[in-house]
Amino acid sequence: MTDTIYAPATAAGRAAVAVVRISGPGTRGALRALTPPVPRTRTASLRTVIGADGAPVDQALVLFFKGPHSYTGEDVAELQVHGGPAVMAAVLAALAALGLRLAEPGEFTRRAFENGKLDLAQAEGVADLVDAETEAQRRQALEQLGGRLSEVQARWTEALLEALALLEAAVDFPDEALPADVAARARPILTGLLAELQAAAADAERGRAVREGYRIALVGAPNAGKSTLLNVLAKRDAAIVTAIPGTTRDVIEVPMVLAGYKVVIADTAGLRVTTDEIEAEGVRRARAWAAQADLRIWLADGTDPAASFEGAGPDDLRLVTKRDLGDGPPDLDGAAFTARSPNDVAWLERTLEGLIVEALAGAEPPAATRLRHQQHLTEASNCLLHALTQQEHVELAAEDVRLAARALDRITGRIDPEQVLGRIFATFCIGK
Repeated sequence: MTDTIYAPATAAGRAAVAVVRISGPGTRGALRALTPPVPRTRTASLRTVIGADGAPVDQALVLFFKGPHSYTGEDVAELQVHGGPAVMAAVLAALAALGLRLAEPGEFTRRAFENGKLDLAQAEGVADLVDAETEAQRRQALEQLGGRLSEVQARWTEALLEALALLEAAVDFPDEALPADVAARARPILTGLLAELQAAAADAERGRAVREGYRIALVGAPNAGKSTLLNVLAKRDAAIVTAIPGTTRDVIEVPMVLAGYKVVIADTAGLRVTTDEIEAEGVRRARAWAAQADLRIWLADGTDPAASFEGAGPDDLRLVTKRDLGDGPPDLDGAAFTARSPNDVAWLERTLEGLIVEALAGAEPPAATRLRHQQHLTEASNCLLHALTQQEHVELAAEDVRLAARALDRITGRIDPEQVLGRIFATFCIGK
């Protein structure tokens, strides 16, 4: 990382203030050429910005952070200029003329990671905080940026090292005056840790739902009222509603916020046997989306004597729709509902909020929040499970514990391969 990078750190467009960030060994030289003289470290100074042609471009507040005491660990500068497109274009052109390179997505945070300012889990917290749309997402991302997962992972690793020391002592020093049960002492440590890892892997689903959105599928036969309900909950015409069965042929996803959590509600094709190739594909997609949903709301037409909740699970929410048009089949076990009733809609919203809070809220945010975290926790758990079966082969148990430690280290990025790092930081925005 011998080159110096720059990028706008604020969104494109007209604004009162825009921020340009610079990082790398050439930061001081860039400031001498662009906004002389270099200000004292961590002191905001008013400077005239000089363009590539030597003419003044703008008046800016300039801050300089000397490495390693900066976000990236390198020399860093921030230029706070007026946010007009012409000003930004001139400032960026001046930086390019000095030989600086436009940063790639996530490159500032990647440099922070590679310089030991953040671990990989904290870097992911930065990305999540930038993308946060709800209060719950903000809280969870801030916990991760603050090192919650990193601290828990460090404690797990310490326990593994303690168990590994006991196992290796039994393997490497069999003739020394060691307690006879030295290897057996590792067992309760590994058993307790295994339970914690399995619980954390299971709780990662909660973290995923907070990050990506709690997924609710509207499921049922054609004309059961799914599209009407979607529009009512979304408070806009998100789906086409007609009396023609099979109008909805694809999955229509609508993001919204309920009880402070991001929710994705999907209207799906009506479930029925059909010879129409396009509708059949819609039914297949509907079943696939519903199978992955956190909650399914089954709707049955209360005016159809043949209506049923066939296929609904015990935890699915069941609504007998169109109650204003008839009493409905007497054998349907579901809540009578009509989208025309504000009371019914308010009841449904309260019910959904209660279910969402029950599923996602907890005494504290989940430690693991991504599929990647869950996979490494599961891998470590499987290694410990195998280690606990190796009572007669202590050396094999020790190797399993080492593999578990490596799996946990991948969470914070200590031994992640280059391609994994590239994939993660590519999801960042330019300038971060």
